[in-house]
Amino acid sequence: MKNRFLGLSVAAGTAAAVLWIAQLPASGQAKGVAFSVGKTWFNQPDLMGIWQPPPKAGDNIEKGGFIKDPSNGKIPYLPAAVAKRNENGKNAKALDLVNKCYMPGVPRLMYMGYPFQIFENEKYIAIVSEYAHVYRMIYLDGSPHIDGLDFWLGDSRGHWEGDSLVVDITNFNDQTWFDKAGNYHSDQLHVTEKYTRTSPTTLLYEATMHDPKTFSKDWKISIPMTQKTGPTARILEYECQDLVYGGK
Repeated sequence: MKNRFLGLSVAAGTAAAVLWIAQLPASGQAKGVAFSVGKTWFNQPDLMGIWQPPPKAGDNIEKGGFIKDPSNGKIPYLPAAVAKRNENGKNAKALDLVNKCYMPGVPRLMYMGYPFQIFENEKYIAIVSEYAHVYRMIYLDGSPHIDGLDFWLGDSRGHWEGDSLVVDITNFNDQTWFDKAGNYHSDQLHVTEKYTRTSPTTLLYEATMHDPKTFSKDWKISIPMTQKTGPTARILEYECQDLVYGGK
C-alpha cells in the first residue's frame, strides 16, 4: 500500500518557488586563511544549498558519536522512561510512525539520511527534505510561537547569532521519535537548533533537547552535513511506502 503525499509535494514546491533566490555560494578559501561565511544579496549568512547528513545517524542517535553532551554519548532518560524506550525498540516496525509515512519530527528529519535543501529570504527560511516532500518553515520576523496548537515538526522561530542560525522549536506532539531504535520524547520537548557553515562544503548541525517529562537533563547532538554540488545535485522525488500495511 502506498501513501502519496500529493498535498505536501504541492506545498513544498510552492514554498520553494516563493523563497527561491539566486544562490551565492561561499567562495573558495585560500590555504591557511580562516573560513568566512559568504553573504546573500540581502546580507544574511548564506546557508543555502543541498545538504547531505552522514549515513546511519537516523538508525540510532546514541551510536556514531553524534551525542556530544553528556560525554558518555547516552540520552539521559528518567528511570521511568527507560522501559518505554526499550519497548519501542522491540516493536519499532509497528510503533515507529515513520513506517506509516507520518512526518518524522525534529531533529530526526535533519539526519535521517535524506538530503535537504535550504532556501533563505529576510523573513523566513524554508528547509525542503527529500523525505516524502516534507518541508519546514523557520520564521525570522520575531513573531511568537503559536499558542494552543501542536505540530509533527514543531513550531520554529529563528534568529541570527553572528553567522549561525539559531532556531527555537516548541509545540511538539508526542508521536515522533529521534531514530529507528525507539528513542523518544514527550509533548514537552523543546529543541534549540544551531546551523553554522564551517567550510565551503560543510554545515554543522547542532540541537539541544529539553524535556523534563522524559530526560533528567538536557542533551546535545552535533552532526556535520556535506554540501551536494555539481549538475546532478538536486532533491529527488520520494514517495513513501507504508511498511506496516503491506508496502514492499
